[in-house]
Amino acid sequence: MSVKAEATPASIPPGRGTAPQRWLVRHPRFTLHFTPTYSSWLNLVERWFAELTTEWIKRSAHRSTRDLVASIRTWITNWNENPRPYVWHKSADEILDSLANYCQRISYSGH
Repeated sequence: MSVKAEATPASIPPGRGTAPQRWLVRHPRFTLHFTPTYSSWLNLVERWFAELTTEWIKRSAHRSTRDLVASIRTWITNWNENPRPYVWHKSADEILDSLANYCQRISYSGH
């Protein structure tokens, strides 16, 4: 049985790189997947919180923490009554090609 674990590079303290590697050698059923620090867009949970923030919290005014919590709970209730799954409209290759093109454009922008 393989157990998948996810970690960001920030979760391994500097200078401790060999200890996790030794641990993984001793526990071969664990597979460690690194998620680059700036790839949170891949994490749909973070995407859900981003939508909560942009579509609800930033468009509202709250006079107290209690009002903010009540507002968030209302949004969650509404979401759960009509959940909408996230659907990728492009393949991973299309996204990476688009990102590569963008990086190429800004690399030579003269900044």
